[in-house]
Amino acid sequence: MYKRSYALLLNVFSLLLIISCAKKGTITGGEKDEIPPKFVKASPPNFTTNFDKNEIKIYFDEYVKLKDPQKQIIISPPMDPKPEITPLGGASKYVKVKFLDTLLENTTYSINFGQSIVDNNEGNPNPFFRYVFSTGDSLDSLRIQGTVGDALEKKADPFISVALYQIDEEYSDSLVFKEVPRYVTSTLDSITFDLDNLKEGTYKLIALKDVASNYTYQPKQDKIGFYEETVTLPADTAKVFNINLFKEVLDFKALKPKQVSKNSFVFGYEGVADSMKINLLSKTPEKLETRIFPDKTKDTLHYWFKPFFEADSLIFEVTNSKNFRDTLVARFKDQYKDSIKLSNNAKGNLAFNKDFTLFSNTPLESINEKLISLIDKDTVEIPFSVQLDKIKNEAIFTFERTEDNAYKIELLPEAITDFIGNVNDTININFRTKKLADYGTIFFTLQNVKEYPLLVQATDEKGKFIDEKIVAKEETTVFDNLDPGKYNIRVIFDTNKNGAWDTGNFLKGIQAEKVVYYPEAIEVRANWELKQTFILE
Repeated sequence: MYKRSYALLLNVFSLLLIISCAKKGTITGGEKDEIPPKFVKASPPNFTTNFDKNEIKIYFDEYVKLKDPQKQIIISPPMDPKPEITPLGGASKYVKVKFLDTLLENTTYSINFGQSIVDNNEGNPNPFFRYVFSTGDSLDSLRIQGTVGDALEKKADPFISVALYQIDEEYSDSLVFKEVPRYVTSTLDSITFDLDNLKEGTYKLIALKDVASNYTYQPKQDKIGFYEETVTLPADTAKVFNINLFKEVLDFKALKPKQVSKNSFVFGYEGVADSMKINLLSKTPEKLETRIFPDKTKDTLHYWFKPFFEADSLIFEVTNSKNFRDTLVARFKDQYKDSIKLSNNAKGNLAFNKDFTLFSNTPLESINEKLISLIDKDTVEIPFSVQLDKIKNEAIFTFERTEDNAYKIELLPEAITDFIGNVNDTININFRTKKLADYGTIFFTLQNVKEYPLLVQATDEKGKFIDEKIVAKEETTVFDNLDPGKYNIRVIFDTNKNGAWDTGNFLKGIQAEKVVYYPEAIEVRANWELKQTFILE
């Protein structure tokens, strides 16, 4: 009896002790796991020679899954079809690579997993694991490395494919459009690259922003960069290669036109449309009039005509000054007539270095200044003039502005008439100017200039173009009326002296014109004047 009571008392005491301890803290599950999965073994082993299997299993010490395998995993030389790599959508203690393509003889293959192999619970990556094997008696061991940049932008794109094409009797530069390279790697999310396990030989080195991830160059969507000379291995293994990517200008091509309203078609195009002409070949009324103007944002020309006439289809001839000529057919039917819609560039505030400008969705034909008034915040009428630019399809208002003022433009009915006879209703547009003290100014001086002219451009931190100055002699460049913020300044070496930055051309072996950036972003504050000197190398 005594023993039973003692045991019961002991159990109660133990229970109270457990409850007491439990109240002192909360179970949190322990510290967060930050240890990446560890490689255990591979079957066949890593760096195997005389490889003759159709699959590989790579084992880890915990369950793993694959993250962004399409971006992260690079196989060199590329395979078509690509191998099956699992697990996808699940977890496993091993990664399996199953080959669907016949492996090349006497070839060293490299599978770079980047940071795709992560643990199942926390997503910790096993960084840059590589599996290498050879179908021959030995592993190729040569290596090159380098960096990639952008020919125009300050920051290069991530995930750039860097490739070597073997130069032999079958090589031509056009192979980059249709054949996968001998060796390939990726910068992943950095600007550096390493090409490992290379064979002795002579190669062409290129870099691609490979949008389709197919290791071939598609000029419509890809950027390309190239090393001008050939790469010879092993002689060039000590070099550090630097490649700048650029977007080529496509050869001019007119696309099929599309009717978008009763009196208008749009003509898309590729390349540059500076001298593009459109001639209507179909039978038309005797007094047919046409007007063409460019779209503000797209590679498109707007083609307008009057009067409307009936036909099942229209035949157009498109030409340019470089001997391009094509005949295009478009469906044609009666549609709703467009009404005039106006927009402007003020967007609430008008900068001192820009004129107030009206834009229209239909071709502007005439402006009656007598039906337009401009007043300021004190209702004082401000004199102005209007210039109609029918080529750009915009109306530019010139007037003397003062700082920290509010303005109102009123367009009475019929102040504006468009090409097809539309007129405006009453329109009121309000905008204002800021104080001059709200802006900042950069005085930018170049030193050690070898040759003029140069183009000096200001962009915002995201690379958006802000302003440009042409520098033809030793002088200080002034960027004024800048909103507070950070700006990058770039200098373009205008080699062909055409007043514009020119991109490169791979097949012609032409690099893009050189661009250098002032090393640091320049912070502009309100009512500040900054003086910066840039010594060119």
